[in-house]
Order: sequence, then structure tokens, then C-alpha cells
Amino acid sequence: MRLTTKGRYAVTAMLDLAYHSSKRPVALTDIAKRQDISLSYLEQLFAKLRRAGMVTGVRGPGGGYQLSRPAHEINIAEIITAVDETLDSTRCGGKGNCQNDQPCLTHELWMGLSEQIRAYLAGISLGDLLSRHEIQQVANRQDREMQGVSIGEESVN
Repeated sequence: MRLTTKGRYAVTAMLDLAYHSSKRPVALTDIAKRQDISLSYLEQLFAKLRRAGMVTGVRGPGGGYQLSRPAHEINIAEIITAVDETLDSTRCGGKGNCQNDQPCLTHELWMGLSEQIRAYLAGISLGDLLSRHEIQQVANRQDREMQGVSIGEESVN
């Protein structure tokens, strides 16, 4: 199984959103800057997350995105699945047709690994991650860096 940037970025962006949206909606441009993710890529991911019912958009001044459910009700496996990422370690996509339309010798091994990964990620919510001290430290550092960028940009203009 290979988790691509699509799944990684979706989880990162959702965690950023969960951290910052308690007071107001969060603009994708802010997430893009804090997490160093392309804005157009985030827009594509958030369209999928919105269709999956995980985020809601708020229009107008001060608009942006918010979680559609509490952070502790959104698990990581759900986020990865919402952006069309697979949590499958098999060569056959779990269909059991890996060798001449039959399961290969190691099919059950890889199916078991896939299930373990899925269960592990399903057992971790955004709320669980938000409660981790290390994650709060990183988010605080990113906020400080963003404030430094804003201040630096203002002094240039």
C-alpha cells in the first residue's frame, strides 16, 4: 500500500482546519500557506471532502470552511477514503483476481495488512490528534511563522 500525497494532504488540511476553525471559518489560502500545499490542489481536495459531508463552506467576508461534524467524530480513514485514496495493500484491489483470475499465494496476507491499516486509521479521529501535545506545538509554531510572514510582508509594502 502506498499512501499518496492526496491522502496525506487531505489529512493535514483537515487537521489544520480542525485546529483553526473553532472560532471562525478557515480560508483555504491560510491552510495552503501554513501547510505549504498548492491552493488549487486544496480546492480539489475540499470539493471531495464537501461532497463526502465532512466540511461545509461559508461564503462572504470572513468565509471559508468548517468541519461539518465535531473533530472527534471524523476519523482518518474516512478522510483518506473521501479523497478517493485506497487503503489496500493487495495487487488486485482486494478482488482476489491477482493471479489468473484467482487469489495469489499471498493474497490473504495483504488483505490482512490492509484491514489492520484501515482499522488503525479508523480508530484515530481528528479530535484524538488535536489532543496530542506534539500536534499543538507544531500548530502553534506554524501560527507564529505565519504571523511573522504577515508582519514581514506588511513592512515590505
